[in-house]
Amino acid sequence: MAEGLTIVLYVLGSILLVVLIVLGIKLIITMDKIQKVVDNINTKVDSLNGLFSVIDFTTDKLTAITDGVVDGINHLVKKVFYRKKEEELDDE
Repeated sequence: MAEGLTIVLYVLGSILLVVLIVLGIKLIITMDKIQKVVDNINTKVDSLNGLFSVIDFTTDKLTAITDGVVDGINHLVKKVFYRKKEEELDDE
């Protein structure tokens, strides 16, 4: 009885070892494929970095221009309202 149990345990252990080896090999193959995909994506992203820097530069300049325009309009509006308030104070 004890010999039969040890034989069954050895057989199950051997099967488990073979399954783990096969899974390990499949994992290594999958990791190689993933690495190739990641390298491909990195290459494509690096080629787009120049475009992104141009877009970033353009948006920065447009933001600076629109901020200047808004500040100018704000300054003119403040001048008009302060003149009206000063005129009202002078009339009193």
